Amino acid sequence: MKVLIQFEKKPLLFQDPEFIISCFSPDSFITCFEDIENALKAGYYLAGFLSYEAGYYFEERLRENKTHDFPLIYLGAYKEPVRHKIRPAFKPFQNTLENIQLNITQDDYSSNIQTIRDYIAQGEVYQITYCIKLLFKYSGDPFSLYNFLLKEQPVPYPAYIETGKFHILSCSPEMFIKKESDHAITKPMKGTWRRGDNMISDIAARLRFQYDFKNRAENVMIADLLRNDLGRVGRGIEAPKLFEVAKYKTLFQMTSTVTGHVEKDISIYELFASLFPSGSVTGAPKIRAMQIIKELEREERKIYTGAIGYIAPNRDLFFNIPIRTLLISEGIGEMGIGGGIVWDSTPQGEWDEGLLKAKFLTDMSLTS
Repeated sequence: MKVLIQFEKKPLLFQDPEFIISCFSPDSFITCFEDIENALKAGYYLAGFLSYEAGYYFEERLRENKTHDFPLIYLGAYKEPVRHKIRPAFKPFQNTLENIQLNITQDDYSSNIQTIRDYIAQGEVYQITYCIKLLFKYSGDPFSLYNFLLKEQPVPYPAYIETGKFHILSCSPEMFIKKESDHAITKPMKGTWRRGDNMISDIAARLRFQYDFKNRAENVMIADLLRNDLGRVGRGIEAPKLFEVAKYKTLFQMTSTVTGHVEKDISIYELFASLFPSGSVTGAPKIRAMQIIKELEREERKIYTGAIGYIAPNRDLFFNIPIRTLLISEGIGEMGIGGGIVWDSTPQGEWDEGLLKAKFLTDMSLTS
């Protein structure tokens, strides 16, 4: 298992693990966190991921008795990472993506958006982050594809994982949680806007986005949810930055920052149980939103909207939220696409937003 974390332009390479901590079913979920604690006490670094479905097992009302095909938790235990700049050997770019298609028709998608609006009208939720998937056939070298995607659209929280069974190519713009000593920070991302076609229209689009009521309402709702979640285990919770706009190749996205203080030696289970999965990928209130997500989404999200990162022996940790993330196994690939649905969302508008986010992959000029 190899894990390359490149958050905030500070690459760490974890390779040749001493052992793997993994979980596929609820029977081993708590034991897995006990293994995590023992590994940290023994001085190991842990690097890897939690899938979105791991979030169901932190909450009694969401648990189900089933064995998953994709890991709920998959972490390698390493003596230490390589801390110098990674310079991958050059390989000719030979990747092919074929038969790219969504896993849902527009009619079925529109029906689900209306169902969510009905739940909102009934007062059961305020917002749902509803996700669909791009499916494709793939051949080539996944690491070269990962580097190509990063070159085309740089992001602050990228990561690459290979396990021997599957590859994860995460070109994520979103932080989940960063903890250094007793200081914790999370940066929920909610709100999307298409970029302009030229410099003038791009500036105008950014300004319209920054002050758009719908996007600001979505963003502050999730920032409040994250303040509440972090407050379950922390103190001095603040939101020092709201409605920051980040620019990417095809779109703008809105981020807020939530900070607080937690116990330096807080257990990893307690920290993740309070925060995972991020409210930015579920909706609010979180538990009911996750129940509706399970009802409406056709497939398990797997790595999409879970968490990828590492934990140091001193319990400092850093995880992203794997959006814009490809999962490739045995020539078959998938990438999740999601959007926040509120009362004034429209099926066509959300469909168009999903296609805009898909351009990250569908607009790539791949050559064989």
